Amino acid sequence: MSDNRTAPPVTVTLESGPTGAGSIDDFELFYARRALDRFRKRLGRQGLLDLLAADIEEGNAFLRESARTSDGRFTAGTTVLTTRGLTSAAFLAWMDRAFAGDENALLAAHPEHYAMGTDAVGARVVENIGPHVCSFSMGGWGTDAMAWAADAAELLPESEFPRKMSSNLFLADGTVVGRSLIQFGDTADGFTAHLTVYFPVTCPDDVMEHHLRHYAVEFRNWIVAAAAARA
Repeated sequence: MSDNRTAPPVTVTLESGPTGAGSIDDFELFYARRALDRFRKRLGRQGLLDLLAADIEEGNAFLRESARTSDGRFTAGTTVLTTRGLTSAAFLAWMDRAFAGDENALLAAHPEHYAMGTDAVGARVVENIGPHVCSFSMGGWGTDAMAWAADAAELLPESEFPRKMSSNLFLADGTVVGRSLIQFGDTADGFTAHLTVYFPVTCPDDVMEHHLRHYAVEFRNWIVAAAAARA
């Protein structure tokens, strides 16, 4: 007869073998990234988009319906990162160069990045929004279309966070399915980044939670890449 006691979790400890630094999780991450990079390069940009065409259609339909049922109302979430050893100006200069022509650097920052770059509309992004693969653009930064940012509750003082970027996220048919407000302020030894995303209020909570995690992963990796390029 069972006594209903919970079995202790199984643990595995690396005692010897590899001579390089790192944990088993570190090793797995390295190999996962290497495998992903291989598949991306073998498929190519258009190959990835063709492979994901049905997923993108389904994901964009989800965003479009969320926008329709939310009737222009959004909910916000913010990820905050602190960086030491690099200024925000240096990081943003690297980002400008990457979006201008280094898609590989942009894609490498997150496993669920599929296409990124700048076109006539703005910055086009194909990535996961929660569990959904979506294709959207980010444009109109600093124009009248971004007037909403001036009244955003998440807007931080200009004196402390002078570098700001705001955008609507919109589908090819013009449907606004989200917003972003990204703010950077320098510190004595680096900078702080406030990364805010807005999704339609009818989106499930896990969509927001996963995008806040997404922000943490991609911006951490972009910052590390920017620092490495400077060295």
